[in-house]
Amino acid sequence: MTYQHRAEETRARILAAAQAAFAEQGYDATGVAEICARAGISKGAFYHHFASKQALFLEMLDRWLANLDKQIVAEVGSASDVAAGLERMAGLIGDVFSQARGQVPLFLEFLRQAEHDPVVWQATVSYYRRYRALFAGMIDAGIAAGALKPADSELVARVAVSFAVGLLLQGLLDPDGADWPATAVHGMQMLLCALLNNAEKGKQG
Repeated sequence: MTYQHRAEETRARILAAAQAAFAEQGYDATGVAEICARAGISKGAFYHHFASKQALFLEMLDRWLANLDKQIVAEVGSASDVAAGLERMAGLIGDVFSQARGQVPLFLEFLRQAEHDPVVWQATVSYYRRYRALFAGMIDAGIAAGALKPADSELVARVAVSFAVGLLLQGLLDPDGADWPATAVHGMQMLLCALLNNAEKGKQG
């Protein structure tokens, strides 16, 4: 095994140990020593990979959402029009649930830390802002192309992101309460119905 492979394996062990510890006992109650013990490494090895517990926490957030970012870019890029792109984005919720299943404590821990840690807050809110900007850009493009009615794209983006986050939280807390992926698609179709101009509604029908 090469040095790079050993380093990647150690980093993965640290992340897995931290994820389990944060989910079980919370971020504040988990120390670097606890993470090292679970990962079977020394503190020196920990600090070789991460400057601090906070840096580790932020990388966990980035890794959690990086795959979603790639999927969104792929779906939007291959869509035939804005409406199809938005529906495809809604369809990704099934993958999000699969990736996040069983991670309710960690998801809530990210939100809790963002409340009182400015660095975690900035990292967390940057994703919301990026997704809102993406939605707003798509709405503006649809309006410019004549596919969508004139609308406040920023407002629509805030509603869409709020819908997605609320749906994710419901699905994580109550996975058997509904067909959440189907709800995501139907909800986006309802939003699109209000935005599509009459000609595009006819095509959709």
